[in-house]
Amino acid sequence: MPFVQIDLLEGRTHEQKRQMVEKVTQAIVESTGAKPESVSIIIREMARGDFATGGILATDK
Repeated sequence: MPFVQIDLLEGRTHEQKRQMVEKVTQAIVESTGAKPESVSIIIREMARGDFATGGILATDK
């Protein structure tokens, strides 16, 4: 039973997330032979002020 966690900066639409989980599920099914219904995906969204790269907050870029 594959579990996938995806961390994203907030701002994606419901439709974008729907398309993403469909494609991620399909990739796991194709690469592992798992059944689609056994693939669990957790999407965790964070505010841009809660993420930084290279010492710079995403809100400051």
